[in-house]
Amino acid sequence: MNDDTLDSSAQANGGITPPWAGLRVAVIVPCYNEEIAIPKVIADFRAALPDATIYVYDNNSRDRTMEVARAAGAVVRCERLQGKGQVVRRMFADIEADAYVLVDGDDTYDAAASPEMLRLLVEEQLDMVNGARTTAIEAAYRRGHRFGNALLTGMVANVFGSRITDMLSGYRVFSRRFVKSFPALASGFETETEFTVHALELRMPLAEVSIAYKDRPAGSVSKLRTYTDGFRILRMIIILVKEERPLQFFTLLAAILMIFGIGLGIPVVLEFLRTGLVPRLPSAVLATGFVLLSFLSLTCGLILDSVSRQRREMKRLAYLSIPAVASKP
Repeated sequence: MNDDTLDSSAQANGGITPPWAGLRVAVIVPCYNEEIAIPKVIADFRAALPDATIYVYDNNSRDRTMEVARAAGAVVRCERLQGKGQVVRRMFADIEADAYVLVDGDDTYDAAASPEMLRLLVEEQLDMVNGARTTAIEAAYRRGHRFGNALLTGMVANVFGSRITDMLSGYRVFSRRFVKSFPALASGFETETEFTVHALELRMPLAEVSIAYKDRPAGSVSKLRTYTDGFRILRMIIILVKEERPLQFFTLLAAILMIFGIGLGIPVVLEFLRTGLVPRLPSAVLATGFVLLSFLSLTCGLILDSVSRQRREMKRLAYLSIPAVASKP
């Protein structure tokens, strides 16, 4: 990085050289039909982080997103597989940087918050800084979305830890070691859930800051399908609990099966104790089946818990093989 770039970075931060000066910073923006919003997103982040490279990844837009993003000065690329998770996977694989600023291309997040998020990442050697949305604009963050976010975030917090309050935020800053160790298995909006669980599961150093959130510009349309994407996120949470916490998952399943087995079996046992007969043979067989399945589920949980621990150790070693972010002299 040359002296002119360092000078422009210092000018953007009130004449003070920022702690990320000398680092490669990439602003990565997944986009789908954001012709209206993307020029301002690029301009705002260019002003906030003049030394960063801005990448716009188009996801089969039917409008002029690619043309206007290129005209605004961004590096524009395309991902043909549809879905935000698909775009994130491609961005994380392609782009080489020391720090990554991920933001949606809908101009709802405050670019001016990115220097503070980067400062925290570098000075405290964090791996993720999450932007927790705050707004008084009802149209920007509807009550239904707030409730759904709180519900899903609470479910993850109860299982993996409560260090994040806005799990579904699309504005985050990552270290290189986070990005290059992230499995990126999701295909859609559930990728934000995957970010959070990955950080919590590996006990990464992270932080969360409040950021201003506003409604979309006029003419821009949200791509979020409230119920469809909500159920996809819920399904992702269940899958992640099964994969990362199999003992808890299968113990709960075993408890449910045991309750059904006991509920069906008690009348049969009481009848046998009273008469010495088993007139409800189908109920007896079904109760026995539920109890056996309960023990089988618990056994699966115990075995898979050992497998999950080994996988977690391997992921931790892969994560530690990448140097932590640090300011350069």
